[in-house]
Amino acid sequence: MAKEQSFDVVSTIDMQEVDNAYQQARKELSQRYDLKGSGAEVALDKQARMFTVKAPSDFVAGQVVDVLGSKLVRRGIDLTAVKWGDSQPAAGQSVVKTAKIIEGIDKDTAGKINKDIKALKLKVKVQIEGDHLRVSSTSRDTLQEVIAFLKDKDYGQPLQYVNYR
Repeated sequence: MAKEQSFDVVSTIDMQEVDNAYQQARKELSQRYDLKGSGAEVALDKQARMFTVKAPSDFVAGQVVDVLGSKLVRRGIDLTAVKWGDSQPAAGQSVVKTAKIIEGIDKDTAGKINKDIKALKLKVKVQIEGDHLRVSSTSRDTLQEVIAFLKDKDYGQPLQYVNYR
């Protein structure tokens, strides 16, 4: 029997790069002439993996989100890993907008990925192991087909393919 080859499908985010992007965005907010005195601010809670944007209006909150998004992209963070919620009214005329940083593959998404791989009718085994999936087969070509297939699909979060052996 041939030796089994495998790879893992994971969704990880480098929190140090997220923190660096956050620091750059804070600096730009304090220096940009149109946002300097507006009262807009952004905060990062590393433990909860959440961004919080406080701004005097929805328009300014959108600008802050754009600044933060540009810094995240520049640092190599996929924007699909940040899920922004709706603007919530706060004290006075201000608004608060929160975003959750998604890391790990939840059970529903893992099941969807598993179902899509099974629909390919290739000779592969898929195991859901916590917050990642392990795909194994005797053929490396088959595994590469699966990776190419998954890269074309959109599951609402960035996926990485690691431990290819």
